[in-house]
Amino acid sequence: MIRYAKLSLPFDAELTQSELLTIKAEWLPHFNTSYYAGSWKGIALRSVEGKHETIIPELMGELEYRDTIYMSRFPSVIKLLSGFNCPVMSVRFLNLQTGAIIKEHIDEGLLFEQHEVRLHFPVFTNPGVEFYVDGERVIMDVGDCWYMNAHLPHSVTNKGTTDRIHLVVDCKVNDWLTRLIESSAVISIKENELDPQLLMVIKELRIQNTSTSNALADDMERQLNKDHA
Repeated sequence: MIRYAKLSLPFDAELTQSELLTIKAEWLPHFNTSYYAGSWKGIALRSVEGKHETIIPELMGELEYRDTIYMSRFPSVIKLLSGFNCPVMSVRFLNLQTGAIIKEHIDEGLLFEQHEVRLHFPVFTNPGVEFYVDGERVIMDVGDCWYMNAHLPHSVTNKGTTDRIHLVVDCKVNDWLTRLIESSAVISIKENELDPQLLMVIKELRIQNTSTSNALADDMERQLNKDHA
Protein backbone atom coordinates (compact mmCIF):
# COMPACT_ATOMS: atom_id res chain seq x y z
CA MET A 1 0.00 0.00 0.00
CA ILE A 2 1.32 3.45 -0.93
CA ARG A 3 1.51 5.80 2.06
CA TYR A 4 2.40 8.92 0.05
CA ALA A 5 4.21 9.93 -3.13
CA LYS A 6 5.62 13.11 -4.67
CA LEU A 7 4.30 13.50 -8.21
CA SER A 8 5.82 15.27 -11.21
CA LEU A 9 2.99 17.64 -12.10
CA PRO A 10 3.89 21.21 -13.16
CA PHE A 11 2.13 23.82 -11.03
CA ASP A 12 2.50 27.62 -11.20
CA ALA A 13 2.17 28.28 -7.48
CA GLU A 14 3.23 31.93 -7.75
CA LEU A 15 0.39 32.71 -10.15
CA THR A 16 -2.08 30.90 -7.89
CA GLN A 17 -0.79 32.91 -4.93
CA SER A 18 -1.43 36.12 -6.85
CA GLU A 19 -4.93 35.02 -7.80
CA LEU A 20 -5.79 34.13 -4.21
CA LEU A 21 -4.57 37.48 -2.93
CA THR A 22 -6.49 39.54 -5.49
CA ILE A 23 -9.73 37.60 -5.98
CA LYS A 24 -12.54 37.84 -3.47
CA ALA A 25 -14.23 34.60 -2.50
CA GLU A 26 -16.01 33.42 0.62
CA TRP A 27 -13.99 31.04 2.79
CA LEU A 28 -16.31 28.51 4.43
CA PRO A 29 -15.50 26.74 7.72
CA HIS A 30 -14.61 23.09 7.28
CA PHE A 31 -17.61 20.84 7.89
CA ASN A 32 -15.88 18.27 10.15
CA THR A 33 -15.78 20.48 13.23
CA SER A 34 -14.78 17.60 15.51
CA TYR A 35 -11.65 17.00 13.42
CA TYR A 36 -9.87 20.28 14.12
CA ALA A 37 -9.13 23.10 16.54
CA GLY A 38 -8.61 26.68 15.40
CA SER A 39 -9.54 27.92 11.94
CA TRP A 40 -9.74 25.57 8.93
CA LYS A 41 -11.61 26.98 5.94
CA GLY A 42 -12.10 26.26 2.27
CA ILE A 43 -13.25 27.49 -1.13
CA ALA A 44 -14.93 25.04 -3.52
CA LEU A 45 -13.80 25.33 -7.15
CA ARG A 46 -15.38 22.06 -8.27
CA SER A 47 -18.06 20.16 -6.40
CA VAL A 48 -21.14 17.99 -6.71
CA GLU A 49 -23.55 19.85 -9.02
CA GLY A 50 -21.21 22.86 -8.96
CA LYS A 51 -22.35 24.06 -5.54
CA HIS A 52 -20.01 26.72 -4.18
CA GLU A 53 -21.85 26.96 -0.86
CA THR A 54 -20.29 23.75 0.45
CA ILE A 55 -16.77 22.35 0.62
CA ILE A 56 -17.93 18.79 1.33
CA PRO A 57 -16.24 16.55 -1.29
CA GLU A 58 -19.00 13.85 -1.19
CA LEU A 59 -16.82 11.17 -2.77
CA MET A 60 -19.01 8.12 -2.29
CA GLY A 61 -21.32 7.01 -5.09
CA GLU A 62 -21.67 8.05 -8.73
CA LEU A 63 -22.07 11.82 -8.50
CA GLU A 64 -21.88 14.61 -11.07
CA TYR A 65 -19.07 17.08 -10.43
CA ARG A 66 -19.07 20.50 -12.04
CA ASP A 67 -17.02 23.68 -11.73
CA THR A 68 -18.36 26.27 -9.31
CA ILE A 69 -18.60 30.01 -9.95
CA TYR A 70 -15.11 30.37 -8.48
CA MET A 71 -13.23 28.14 -10.92
CA SER A 72 -13.18 30.73 -13.71
CA ARG A 73 -11.44 33.16 -11.36
CA PHE A 74 -8.38 30.92 -11.11
CA PRO A 75 -6.80 30.51 -14.59
CA SER A 76 -3.75 28.87 -13.03
CA VAL A 77 -5.91 26.07 -11.63
CA ILE A 78 -7.76 25.66 -14.94
CA LYS A 79 -4.39 25.32 -16.69
CA LEU A 80 -3.20 22.77 -14.13
CA LEU A 81 -6.33 20.64 -14.43
CA SER A 82 -6.21 20.74 -18.24
CA GLY A 83 -3.16 18.49 -17.96
CA PHE A 84 -5.03 15.86 -15.94
CA ASN A 85 -5.79 12.82 -18.09
CA CYS A 86 -8.05 11.33 -15.44
CA PRO A 87 -11.53 12.09 -14.05
CA VAL A 88 -11.41 15.04 -11.63
CA MET A 89 -13.92 15.16 -8.79
CA SER A 90 -13.63 17.70 -5.98
CA VAL A 91 -11.29 20.73 -6.23
CA ARG A 92 -10.86 22.99 -3.20
CA PHE A 93 -8.56 25.47 -1.54
CA LEU A 94 -8.12 24.56 2.12
CA ASN A 95 -6.65 27.09 4.55
CA LEU A 96 -5.28 25.90 7.89
CA GLN A 97 -4.61 29.14 9.68
CA THR A 98 -1.70 29.75 12.00
CA GLY A 99 -2.02 27.88 15.29
CA ALA A 100 -4.71 25.52 13.98
CA ILE A 101 -4.65 21.73 14.30
CA ILE A 102 -6.26 19.00 12.19
CA LYS A 103 -6.60 16.08 14.57
CA GLU A 104 -5.55 12.60 13.52
CA HIS A 105 -8.31 10.95 11.49
CA ILE A 106 -8.93 8.88 8.37
CA ASP A 107 -10.94 9.62 5.23
CA GLU A 108 -12.41 6.23 4.61
CA GLY A 109 -11.83 4.62 1.23
CA LEU A 110 -9.79 7.52 -0.19
CA LEU A 111 -6.67 5.70 -1.37
CA PHE A 112 -4.90 4.70 -4.58
CA GLU A 113 -5.57 1.00 -4.07
CA GLN A 114 -9.30 1.73 -4.02
CA HIS A 115 -9.15 3.90 -7.16
CA GLU A 116 -9.71 7.34 -5.64
CA VAL A 117 -6.89 9.69 -4.63
CA ARG A 118 -6.39 13.07 -2.99
CA LEU A 119 -3.62 15.30 -4.35
CA HIS A 120 -2.14 18.24 -2.42
CA PHE A 121 -0.61 21.28 -4.12
CA PRO A 122 0.89 23.64 -1.50
CA VAL A 123 0.21 27.28 -2.42
CA PHE A 124 1.26 28.94 0.85
CA THR A 125 3.11 27.10 3.61
CA ASN A 126 5.84 27.55 6.21
CA PRO A 127 8.48 25.44 8.01
CA GLY A 128 6.22 25.19 11.07
CA VAL A 129 3.63 23.05 9.29
CA GLU A 130 3.78 19.45 10.50
CA PHE A 131 1.89 17.00 8.27
CA TYR A 132 1.94 13.37 9.40
CA VAL A 133 0.67 10.35 7.48
CA ASP A 134 0.66 7.02 9.29
CA GLY A 135 3.27 8.34 11.71
CA GLU A 136 5.63 9.72 9.04
CA ARG A 137 6.17 13.45 8.63
CA VAL A 138 5.84 14.71 5.06
CA ILE A 139 7.41 18.08 4.24
CA MET A 140 5.64 19.73 1.30
CA ASP A 141 7.07 22.80 -0.39
CA VAL A 142 5.24 25.43 -2.43
CA GLY A 143 4.77 24.19 -5.99
CA ASP A 144 4.96 20.49 -5.08
CA CYS A 145 2.32 17.87 -5.79
CA TRP A 146 1.78 15.07 -3.28
CA TYR A 147 -0.51 12.07 -3.20
CA MET A 148 -1.53 11.33 0.38
CA ASN A 149 -3.21 8.09 1.39
CA ALA A 150 -6.09 9.68 3.29
CA HIS A 151 -7.39 6.27 4.38
CA LEU A 152 -4.40 6.05 6.73
CA PRO A 153 -4.30 8.07 9.97
CA HIS A 154 -3.12 11.61 9.24
CA SER A 155 -2.91 14.94 11.03
CA VAL A 156 -1.64 18.48 10.45
CA THR A 157 -0.48 21.20 12.83
CA ASN A 158 0.36 24.74 11.72
CA LYS A 159 2.92 25.95 14.26
CA GLY A 160 4.10 28.71 11.94
CA THR A 161 3.23 32.40 11.81
CA THR A 162 1.48 32.29 8.41
CA ASP A 163 -1.50 30.40 7.03
CA ARG A 164 -1.09 27.12 5.17
CA ILE A 165 -3.17 27.00 1.98
CA HIS A 166 -3.28 23.93 -0.25
CA LEU A 167 -5.09 23.29 -3.49
CA VAL A 168 -6.66 19.87 -2.88
CA VAL A 169 -7.81 17.79 -5.85
CA ASP A 170 -9.67 14.47 -5.63
CA CYS A 171 -9.42 12.21 -8.68
CA LYS A 172 -10.44 8.83 -10.03
CA VAL A 173 -7.49 6.54 -10.68
CA ASN A 174 -6.86 5.41 -14.25
CA ASP A 175 -3.82 4.17 -16.19
CA TRP A 176 -2.38 7.69 -16.59
CA LEU A 177 -2.56 8.46 -12.88
CA THR A 178 -1.31 4.98 -11.98
CA ARG A 179 1.83 5.50 -14.07
CA LEU A 180 2.34 8.96 -12.58
CA ILE A 181 2.13 7.74 -8.99
CA GLU A 182 4.08 4.51 -9.44
CA SER A 183 6.93 6.38 -11.19
CA SER A 184 7.29 8.93 -8.37
CA ALA A 185 10.86 9.72 -7.33
CA VAL A 186 9.71 10.00 -3.70
CA ILE A 187 7.34 7.28 -2.53
CA SER A 188 6.60 5.63 0.82
CA ILE A 189 5.22 2.10 0.96
CA LYS A 190 3.34 0.61 3.91
CA GLU A 191 4.46 -3.00 4.07
CA ASN A 192 1.43 -4.55 5.76
CA GLU A 193 -1.04 -4.12 2.94
CA LEU A 194 -4.76 -4.14 3.51
CA ASP A 195 -6.93 -6.29 1.27
CA PRO A 196 -8.29 -3.90 -1.42
CA GLN A 197 -11.28 -6.17 -2.03
CA LEU A 198 -12.23 -6.00 1.63
CA LEU A 199 -11.84 -2.22 1.56
CA MET A 200 -14.19 -2.10 -1.42
CA VAL A 201 -16.78 -4.15 0.47
CA ILE A 202 -16.54 -1.75 3.42
CA LYS A 203 -16.98 1.23 1.11
CA GLU A 204 -20.06 -0.31 -0.51
CA LEU A 205 -21.54 -0.96 2.93
CA ARG A 206 -20.98 2.69 3.84
CA ILE A 207 -22.72 3.80 0.66
CA GLN A 208 -25.78 1.74 1.66
CA ASN A 209 -25.76 3.74 4.92
CA THR A 210 -28.18 1.56 6.89
CA SER A 211 -27.79 0.56 10.52
CA THR A 212 -27.06 -3.02 9.46
CA SER A 213 -24.55 -2.13 6.73
CA ASN A 214 -22.73 0.37 8.99
CA ALA A 215 -22.54 -2.21 11.79
CA LEU A 216 -21.02 -4.74 9.37
CA ALA A 217 -18.54 -2.14 8.13
CA ASP A 218 -17.58 -1.30 11.72
CA ASP A 219 -16.92 -4.98 12.47
CA MET A 220 -14.78 -5.36 9.34
CA GLU A 221 -12.74 -2.26 10.17
CA ARG A 222 -12.13 -3.44 13.73
CA GLN A 223 -10.86 -6.76 12.38
CA LEU A 224 -8.62 -4.97 9.87
CA ASN A 225 -7.14 -2.77 12.59
CA LYS A 226 -6.55 -5.82 14.77
CA ASP A 227 -4.90 -7.80 11.97
CA HIS A 228 -2.59 -4.93 10.99
CA ALA A 229 -1.81 -3.48 14.41
